[in-house]
Amino acid sequence: MDETVVVTSVQELAELLSSADADRSVAPTSGARRITAIAGPPGAGKSTVAEALVDLLNALSPGTAAVFPMDGYHYDDLVLEERGWRPRKGAPHTFDVSGFAHMLARLRRNDEDEVAVPVFDRGIEISRAGARIIPRSVSHIVVEGNYLLLDVRPWTDLGDHFDTTVSIDVPEAELRRRLVERWSHLSGAALEEKLEGNDMPNVRLVRSSSRPADIVICEPV
Repeated sequence: MDETVVVTSVQELAELLSSADADRSVAPTSGARRITAIAGPPGAGKSTVAEALVDLLNALSPGTAAVFPMDGYHYDDLVLEERGWRPRKGAPHTFDVSGFAHMLARLRRNDEDEVAVPVFDRGIEISRAGARIIPRSVSHIVVEGNYLLLDVRPWTDLGDHFDTTVSIDVPEAELRRRLVERWSHLSGAALEEKLEGNDMPNVRLVRSSSRPADIVICEPV
């Protein structure tokens, strides 16, 4: 895409990507699979948008789309504790970016019957290895994560794997409200530390230091 396209719903996004899939002039740069990256700050609704998008794409062509979440590549808490990074879990340096990149390349090749990918379990705040299976029949991978468009190495190296990039635009005040809701089991100083000690700095980093996306989705519904 030559210039950024703005959409206001997941339905519009699905229609745009379906048109691109059918247009040979914007075919995937390599391999048989198209990879769409959905980026945005914490609380933007990336997982919700990605799952809804995949449902819509599969409604048009059953079994051809799947979600691959970046959050499966969190370093384990044992590693974070050892490095003194546990309070900053979720910040860019707390992810195995190289491992994530290798899996993107493996998914792109699509030369295996199926690929098992890790998925982050929010209930226990730990990644589960091999928690999702992506079969060869899937031709459209939807990747979602905070830092997919972050303009800092090694994150910039991920760009070679993406055919289309999407960013979710949500005002900072709304992001904070959603994050307060996410951490509703916390209160007082503990909640403020979680927000201002980690989540909101990550929000501001993504909003200020990400590369432009091909498509921007505003207040997705």
